[in-house]
Amino acid sequence: MQSQWIKRSLGVSGLLGALLVVAGCSMAPTYQVPTVTDTGTPTAFKEASLPAGEAGTWKPAEPAEAMARGQWWKVFGDATLDTLEDDALAANQNLKAAAARVQEARGVQRQARAALFPTLDAGFGPTRQKLSPASQMQPDGTNIAPYTLWRAQASVGYEVDLFGRVSDSVAAARADAEQSEALYRSVQLALQADVAQNYFSLRELDAEQALYTQTVTLREAALKLVQRRFTEGDIGELDVARAKAELATAQSDALAVARLRAASEHSLAILLGKAPAEFTFAPSPLVPVAVHIPAGLPSALLERRPDIAAAEHAMAAANARIGVAKAAFFPSLSLTGAGGFEAATLGDLFNWSSRTFLLGPVVGGLLSMPIFDGGARSGNLSRARARYEEDVANYRQQVLVAFQEVEDNLSNLRLLAAQTRAQSDAVAASNRAAQLSRMQYQEGSIAYLDVIDAERTVLQTQRSAVQLAGAQAVSTVNLIRALGGGWGDVPTADAPAKSTTSTSPASLGSPAAPDVATNGTASAARHPNASDVTDATVAAR
Repeated sequence: MQSQWIKRSLGVSGLLGALLVVAGCSMAPTYQVPTVTDTGTPTAFKEASLPAGEAGTWKPAEPAEAMARGQWWKVFGDATLDTLEDDALAANQNLKAAAARVQEARGVQRQARAALFPTLDAGFGPTRQKLSPASQMQPDGTNIAPYTLWRAQASVGYEVDLFGRVSDSVAAARADAEQSEALYRSVQLALQADVAQNYFSLRELDAEQALYTQTVTLREAALKLVQRRFTEGDIGELDVARAKAELATAQSDALAVARLRAASEHSLAILLGKAPAEFTFAPSPLVPVAVHIPAGLPSALLERRPDIAAAEHAMAAANARIGVAKAAFFPSLSLTGAGGFEAATLGDLFNWSSRTFLLGPVVGGLLSMPIFDGGARSGNLSRARARYEEDVANYRQQVLVAFQEVEDNLSNLRLLAAQTRAQSDAVAASNRAAQLSRMQYQEGSIAYLDVIDAERTVLQTQRSAVQLAGAQAVSTVNLIRALGGGWGDVPTADAPAKSTTSTSPASLGSPAAPDVATNGTASAARHPNASDVTDATVAAR
């Protein structure tokens, strides 16, 4: 009899020992960052200008979380823009909402990590109970007196991490938190770029408004000239009517620009976290921006773009959840226990003879094994694998879109530079033609309609030149945004502005040190985040 009990004990101990050996073994597939395309990733950007005889070189993407990020907008050397960026980072509501989402994700991560440790609970209080005669095996009608039972107990529970279910859940929650942090940086970079774009667009409209103010002044002077000649009998009333129409058209166009400027000013106020009534931007015509931004290598883009980092963290989380779904097919081991005191009166509660304990679950077994669930676990595993494949496709698409955005803005800047030079020639030629037409009209050799056509051409070419300057500034910001933003070596706000600012490729790869936990499962292509999580509510882990 005793030998059989010993054999059973050894059998149970052996089973528990074997289960403890596999505890923590992950069922998740080995995680690797997938390649972007079947043909590989390009070694250089198509639109990037490289020195003669130098070809682009692909290098494995390296972790960039620990590198310092700077304030990239300072490459423009504009103190007003610097102030607006600081105000937006301090007060923008979308950024604060993104910071709250980071805190939420970190809370979920801490909640998942708690499953790695035992739980301990305590309770104290009385219960009043009256049992039925049947439950006490007594005849019907027997009076069973009610009784009070005082309890003071503590309970402990712990799930042994068999087959890595708990550890994979923790890894998934950690990747979710890292994704949330990367999305915060993406919102932050988008905010910085939106402020800069709105600022340059506003200044472009100021330049257009100044142009129309000058045009209205010229139209008024032309109307006075035409009216004087009409009074003297040199011309007919038709020229006066045409001059009045041109003046009214210029005034109407000036009001249209003012309407667009008001809407742009309101948009900038919202980005700064202010009500439009609280914000006024003094007119400041745009000065053409000539900042050269080197594209660097495509691999550096994978390190710098926060949206790519977020997509990659989503893949890591989905991969870990495959392990969680697989672990559901295997046994689970829960260790539970409770101990304390029970007594009929409060005075006897803590007597040594009132002690009680319970080891193991009240209902069910210490070791549970799934047998049949109608395919629920299989369906959950299929869902987890499909979610991972979806995230892989989303990651690849995000990288391709990032490459496209860089190429688009590089080509935009290249073509805008050539277009601006051609437009400058057009402005000079139209101004000369308008000057000659006015002289010939005063001499009476041409009709006033020719003067109107010449002056319209001047206005159109000048407005196109202003719009090209605005498009060039916005495209420069878009390129910085497409590259992930952030420099280490940039001029300060009080540095003298230069007509052309060139940023070295070395300074392009200096992202900031965000407060981000590094996922140990990441490969060498782990991506960075676009800028510091500077908000105090986010920095507190």
